[in-house]
Amino acid sequence: MSKAIQLFGKMLTFSRIKITTDNLGDIQAELTNALSGNSATANIPVVIDSDVNLDLEALVDNLWQLGVQPIGVVDGVLNTQAKQLRLAILPPDGKRLERIQPKEDRPVKPAVINKPDNSTNNNANTAVSTPVQAPTYQPQPSSTYAQMVRSGQSIHHFGGDLTIIGGVNQGAEAITDSNLHIYGRGLGRLVAGATGDKDARIFCQKFNPTLVSVAGTYCLSEGIPSEMIDEAVQVSYDEKEGLVFTKIDT
Repeated sequence: MSKAIQLFGKMLTFSRIKITTDNLGDIQAELTNALSGNSATANIPVVIDSDVNLDLEALVDNLWQLGVQPIGVVDGVLNTQAKQLRLAILPPDGKRLERIQPKEDRPVKPAVINKPDNSTNNNANTAVSTPVQAPTYQPQPSSTYAQMVRSGQSIHHFGGDLTIIGGVNQGAEAITDSNLHIYGRGLGRLVAGATGDKDARIFCQKFNPTLVSVAGTYCLSEGIPSEMIDEAVQVSYDEKEGLVFTKIDT
């Protein structure tokens, strides 16, 4: 019998709205100015990041009226209200998301997914309960993928560094929760520190991705400094500066 559900890891892009006041009138006015009539923001998912307590339900209603989709809050003062509204609570920058661990060890091999074209059992009759040792999950060590990651493929590895020998084509993606090393051209979506590791880095021999992300902070191709294109580059994360691009001396 086939399983009713399957769990997959997938990187999703969403925007974050930083709230600095509890004055809903001021918030409404600025949101209307920023979002109303802007086709680029239509139906985008957003996360609310607030340092002040406010009426979360009213804010969520306002966001929906403006055509954006509030999906959660950053862990903080709005947690109680978020739980009542059944919104997600996401970790702040630099904090790792906890993964759902498998019940048995998996082979040390990166997962390659061809993406579609459009994207303790309890026995009631037992008198004496015998403890059962649950299978333990061993973190996967670093992994090497010695092929080109082709367009439409997604390769991800969790628990250690991911090294790709051959490059990442346009329309492909490489994702790891640790460091990402690319020997070749990096043209697709390059993601390191996918679960929030702010010490993760990307090292790419010839750097020209459509999207680059470290510790959940991302940058699209148009935001990458032009002097970094087609160069050997290291990408790191800084809490104050965000993504930091540095040329690697070769």
